[in-house]
Amino acid sequence: MVGVVNHVVVVGAGLAGLRSVEALRARGFSGRITLIGEEPHRPYDRPPLSKAVLAGEADSTVVDADLDALGVELRTGVVATGLREGVLLTSSGEVPYDGLVIATGAKPIRLPGDGPQHVLRTIDDALALRALLTPRTRVVVVGAGWIGAEVATAARRAGCEVTVVEAGPTPLAAALGPAVGAYTTSWYAEADVKLLLEAKVESVDVGGVTLGDGTFVEADVVVTGVGVRPAVDWLEGSGVELGDGVLTDAHLRTTMPGVVAVGDCAAWWSRRFSRRLRVEHWDTALSAPEVAVASLLGEEAVYDPVPYFWSEQFGRMVQYAGHHAGARMVPRGEPSADAKWSVCWLTGRPGEERLAAILTVDRPRDLVQGRRLIEGRHRVDPVRIADPDVTLRDCVVG
Repeated sequence: MVGVVNHVVVVGAGLAGLRSVEALRARGFSGRITLIGEEPHRPYDRPPLSKAVLAGEADSTVVDADLDALGVELRTGVVATGLREGVLLTSSGEVPYDGLVIATGAKPIRLPGDGPQHVLRTIDDALALRALLTPRTRVVVVGAGWIGAEVATAARRAGCEVTVVEAGPTPLAAALGPAVGAYTTSWYAEADVKLLLEAKVESVDVGGVTLGDGTFVEADVVVTGVGVRPAVDWLEGSGVELGDGVLTDAHLRTTMPGVVAVGDCAAWWSRRFSRRLRVEHWDTALSAPEVAVASLLGEEAVYDPVPYFWSEQFGRMVQYAGHHAGARMVPRGEPSADAKWSVCWLTGRPGEERLAAILTVDRPRDLVQGRRLIEGRHRVDPVRIADPDVTLRDCVVG
């Protein structure tokens, strides 16, 4: 960072943006802070939208933060439109800055077609969708990923007739691979949810969706849950390097001086996994701002976490930690037969295997111990790893 930082602008008023403000004040920054958000709301949590809000257990997920005490100027309903060094361009005019935190998150992908389709990204999305989830309403959920499964769970609990349409061979195939995704297929039948696999939606039409083979699936409500894209179009041509999001180094610094990025839009270099990661989950939004702010203020902090997230699907708690690309899958026991199970992914040559990632279903101890093994880069015994009766901490060798 070159020069004195007197005014920090945080663009994106979600959890990552708010935590950036809190981290600035916690580090003793006494200058001016402006927090800019596209939505008309105060900062709120997103994970409960597909859980407590859809279930009718909460109407608001606003984060408990005293913005007045933090001394932050919150500007809601303002859209970032461009950037040049030292100046943020917005729908309400130019905003000069000394330091900038990019936390604009991601936008849901929508499908082609003229029919109404719902997405689940904002509190307004969640409340609007919840009002439609009534008994016997025919709901088609497109996508059997994390969000799709959670929406299907909520819709079924509300008494809806639910069909999930998935282009892949299994649920969660894109996120975890079809071998692991296959272990979750039976959950849909148990919940009386119709699951259509290897079925691509060509268009969302009035009254339902049209599949690639011409089949028309009738629906009163269509929910699209096929992923998101980082909200970085406004940075095109700015000089900030983009790829799958805003590209940063291990310190969360972008290619523009005095600018850092956090949250769903940031693709950082992971020293732990020797690759660039972009993780669209709450844990990243919670923890990355501390490092980004330290970097903005001239320190040399490094962001190198073990990614973590969780999902609640059909009465099960599903948790994941690590990064499994290129790793070898090792089930603990027989997931297709056990109600509670885990899957591990190992890297390294024989005798040097290390845990790269772990997925658990209602086995919280496995998750906690597995995450520690990943963080500590411990060598493990793959034979013992495969035995669900052996605690993961007892699988360490050497």
